[in-house]
Amino acid sequence: MDASQTTAGDEIPPGTEVIEVHVSELRQLFNSMDPSPFQDKDLDVDAVEFIVDWAKELPPNKPLALRVHLDKPVVSPEMGRDLREAVHRFFANRSMHARQRLRELFRIGWRSLLIGLAFLTVCLVTGNWIAKTWPDSRATAIAREGLVIGGWVAMWRPLEIFLYGWWPIRRDRRLADRLSAMAVRIVCPAALRNENVPVAVPAMAR
Repeated sequence: MDASQTTAGDEIPPGTEVIEVHVSELRQLFNSMDPSPFQDKDLDVDAVEFIVDWAKELPPNKPLALRVHLDKPVVSPEMGRDLREAVHRFFANRSMHARQRLRELFRIGWRSLLIGLAFLTVCLVTGNWIAKTWPDSRATAIAREGLVIGGWVAMWRPLEIFLYGWWPIRRDRRLADRLSAMAVRIVCPAALRNENVPVAVPAMAR
């Protein structure tokens, strides 16, 4: 039996971190509700979670590859090509959506910052005016402190966005970029004799 009949897809270069998936049918990797042609289908939610969770545990500075163990005696070259295109397209779209989310988050951040600064300025000016108008009143001190606190509370949202909120989206985008460029290979049981592939790999959670 030709090696080309028991494997399909990309060669996995040395030094690549490999994500191993074991399925009985390739359709398990795809959303069964998606009516699109095979190569245009969205990946199954469980498959995406499995691949992404595995990728997150791998070193961030190494290339990735996906090796699909298929419980079939043979596989066609077209299946390897279609699977690679589907995987790359899915994660490229995921990266694009992450970029859009990041741009939208920054737009909200800048808008919130302008509103927060304006409100803080009004609170500080009002507090100073109250302090000058009624300098010896206890109520004046309370009102001034309340305005200062309220002004800084209004700054919480933009500060949260610019200090912390954008990091997870940027991390997801970078991971999607890596996954959209990874080698994708299908191996059948007969190919295990000729490739340095672990016989026992985890089945994708269903």
